[in-house]
Amino acid sequence: MDLSEQDRARVSATIHANEARTSGEIVCVLAQTSSAHATALPVLVAAVLALAVPWLLMAFTAMSLQLMLSLQVLVFLVLFGVLCVPRVRVALLPRATRRALAHRVAMEQFVIRGIARKKGRTGILIFVSLAERYARIIADEGIAAHVPQSQWQAAIDTLVGHMRDGRIADGFITAIDTCGTVLATQFPSTGKERSELPDRIYLI
Repeated sequence: MDLSEQDRARVSATIHANEARTSGEIVCVLAQTSSAHATALPVLVAAVLALAVPWLLMAFTAMSLQLMLSLQVLVFLVLFGVLCVPRVRVALLPRATRRALAHRVAMEQFVIRGIARKKGRTGILIFVSLAERYARIIADEGIAAHVPQSQWQAAIDTLVGHMRDGRIADGFITAIDTCGTVLATQFPSTGKERSELPDRIYLI
């Protein structure tokens, strides 16, 4: 599910408006999936099922060995292709694994987007991974020292709820407003700040 240009513009405007109230920075990232490289399980399942094919064919048919092996390869390739479809691949993974993969990508994005380079270490990342239905807010150490992680829970719950309804942009906008209020309270604007990071949502 991609955001339209209009939705991206709405999110950017909301980031800009909220950053005007605080010395903090807000960065948003929307990932289609966090398990794009998690292909080990699809390979294993496809291989196990493909290995059973010759035994089944030997038990119920008089097919030649060459044809059996050809069918085995074909079954493996078809199964592997199906199991690597993002929705299917994610469904195969245990919930804890899905969350761990999404959390890892969120931490990577925190570094990649330069949030830790923000002066005063007052940046936050609002991260959503659609396939894994995962949302996370990561605050840099300057904020984390004053705001407990639990205080972001309302924004996270908003993101997850809107994600279920397919209203991704609305979820980000509400979460940005919630986070902006927290930041404005703890780190109010001095009127001298200059935005160090782009006011946009990154789609990965």
